[in-house]
Amino acid sequence: MATSSENDVDGNDAISSNLPTEETTVTNLQRFNLSTTETLTSPSPSSSSAIPGDPLHSPPLPTLPIEIIEDILSRLPIKFLIQLQSVCKPWKSLISDPKFAKKHFRLSTTRHHLVLAHTNLSRVYVLTDYLLSSVFTDAIQLNCLLPFREHIIGSGGSCHGIICFQLNRNYQNYQNLALLWNPSIRKFMKLPSSFDNPTQEVELYCTNFGFGYVYDHFNDNYIYKVVAVNHYDAYRSDNDVISKTRVKVYTLGTSSWRMIQDFPYGIPLHPCGTFVSGTVNWWVTNGSHTSRVIVSLDLDKESYQEIMQPNYGVGIEVTRTLGVLRDCLSTVARSDTFSDVWLMKEYGNKESWTKLFRIPHSCIEDLEFLDYLKPLYLSEDDQVLLDCRYMGRTRHAELAIYNSRDNTFKTTEIQNINFSTIHGIYQESLLSPCSL
Repeated sequence: MATSSENDVDGNDAISSNLPTEETTVTNLQRFNLSTTETLTSPSPSSSSAIPGDPLHSPPLPTLPIEIIEDILSRLPIKFLIQLQSVCKPWKSLISDPKFAKKHFRLSTTRHHLVLAHTNLSRVYVLTDYLLSSVFTDAIQLNCLLPFREHIIGSGGSCHGIICFQLNRNYQNYQNLALLWNPSIRKFMKLPSSFDNPTQEVELYCTNFGFGYVYDHFNDNYIYKVVAVNHYDAYRSDNDVISKTRVKVYTLGTSSWRMIQDFPYGIPLHPCGTFVSGTVNWWVTNGSHTSRVIVSLDLDKESYQEIMQPNYGVGIEVTRTLGVLRDCLSTVARSDTFSDVWLMKEYGNKESWTKLFRIPHSCIEDLEFLDYLKPLYLSEDDQVLLDCRYMGRTRHAELAIYNSRDNTFKTTEIQNINFSTIHGIYQESLLSPCSL
């Protein structure tokens, strides 16, 4: 059975942002009460007289319909909504309503965050949160201790503000777990192990996770699913070893994993899949292990297909990175002198692959040790946030920003980035993984 956390959240720490206009809105809103006739009214003036210049003792404000106050609240950052839950019971009920959470999510499209998971000196995992708009200027961070002790070894992407982390209790076995975590409200749900020990002797090699959703048209709702690809060796009585890959799906709202059809190829080349357009995607080696293909799992039909790749060009090699930029599948191909970022504008249509931009290697320091670079986020002004990994004697990692308009490449001010740092991009959301 999945375990979850519904602990109270400290609203003052939920998000770091400086929005004086919204803070003024919150101050004014806190002077209202919600009446039983579904209107918003000011506190009764009988308990105090108006004092000039004192906002707490000003004349009563006019009554507002519930529809208007709901619209105002739905446009505020979650940091303030958490504080406003304590104003009165009707407000708490409204902000806790799943329908309000969905409306708020639709309106918070500009509030994206970068989250980094790393260990502190006490070997406790710390979540560092950055408002993405600040990463391109002066990064504002928030540290938050995670309420679990397992090692974070991967991120399976995010959906509707919920990040799927891949956990491991220790590095001596491959018994990995999936954890769904909403950093905005600090609610999480830990799923049970997807790997059951069968009667025969086996050795689990690795588990790859993916997280996504499908839209239920009949019920006008979303169905969230976690996918686990377990690759293991089975030992037969004649001492032969058979390598197997089994795939299981956990649908949120149920209590167990179920088996689906086997993975069509070998082992995914990355610990976690990439979700886009109702599918989870992996880079894998094909049957002969001579080339790489993109395998897609349709979460609705629970069937696989191979995604055709673009024509990268002569002397250009595709890397093992898959990502999502502007809700489209993306990948990177590189030569000795440049890296190309490709975007699939219409999912599943090979002809829609578009070369978004080319990053010249001349602007990258330590180029000879560059292992790969992965685009994480593309801003409205065409700046791309990159995860850069370097091997060799300079083995390290960094987050960099490439501006395709002026062809500049610079390292961000974000510190403590290394090969074990796990990153993710998420959008602010009130949705709790415990109630999906």
